[in-house]
Amino acid sequence: MKIYQGSPPDGVHGRYGIVVSRFNESITTRLLEGAVRTLREQGVAEDRIETAWVPGAFEIPTVAERFAASGRFSAVICLGAVIRGETTHDQHINRAVSNAIAEIAVHYGIPVLFGILTCNTLEQAIARSGGAATSGKDGAQVVIGNKGIDCALAALEMAALMEQLRPWAEGRSLGRPQA
Repeated sequence: MKIYQGSPPDGVHGRYGIVVSRFNESITTRLLEGAVRTLREQGVAEDRIETAWVPGAFEIPTVAERFAASGRFSAVICLGAVIRGETTHDQHINRAVSNAIAEIAVHYGIPVLFGILTCNTLEQAIARSGGAATSGKDGAQVVIGNKGIDCALAALEMAALMEQLRPWAEGRSLGRPQA
């Protein structure tokens, strides 16, 4: 049995595009900082990371699609924060953005990572962007981490996996039986 999986990067190659929402900028800036720091720590040169700021989460897929269509990136990381308000507006934004990001990834065959926080409260968004702790189910304080870091690591892993699978896209076999 042959198993394919992204491995920790050895001499990371490729370019990484990051699309980040300016809305809730105090949150999204921390997501961006976590993603860029992680990419740099894993060996991605600063000149191989490109960032585009968009007004809000709803605009993220438009630029993510442009990045993916360019063929210049190994992965595109999408970062934003949608926080529930008094109406159901957040649900419509979240659904539209998540569906569009998934469609872009499948259409262009490159990893497009969903780093959009979909939180009930500002406290939750702060905790998920590497900020202060939030209360867990039992009332204990919990630090969630930084979704920007998680997305950067997933982007590196997926880019490595897609590189392993590249011969399939080029019509070559990787040991699969011929029909």
